Amino acid sequence: QVQLVESGGGLVQAGGSLRLSCATSGRLASINTMGWHRQAPGKQRELVASITSGGTTNYADSVKGRFTISRDNVKNTVYLQMNSLKPEDTAVYYCIYYGNSDRRPYWGQGTQVTVSS
Repeated sequence: QVQLVESGGGLVQAGGSLRLSCATSGRLASINTMGWHRQAPGKQRELVASITSGGTTNYADSVKGRFTISRDNVKNTVYLQMNSLKPEDTAVYYCIYYGNSDRRPYWGQGTQVTVSS
């Protein structure tokens, strides 16, 4: 089992910044991928960014140049630095981990990010 605990969401004005953190614990594979998805009201959950244990990153086009994903492999924690936030970034942000032999994704509980105009 893998546990994920997110923190760092909140309310911010457009143009502002927030940093999300997701700490993982449990049985973790040495080779894995962690990332962030988000879900806005009435919309499907979508990938925001991901990062492998080797440091390869992937971003949604909508956040490229504004968001930066990083990880600390010693602390088993992934971060999402969000700059130049827009109202359309408002959503519940979910941390995700996958890479174990059970081949299933593990999700955090979600953290609300609200960007006011």
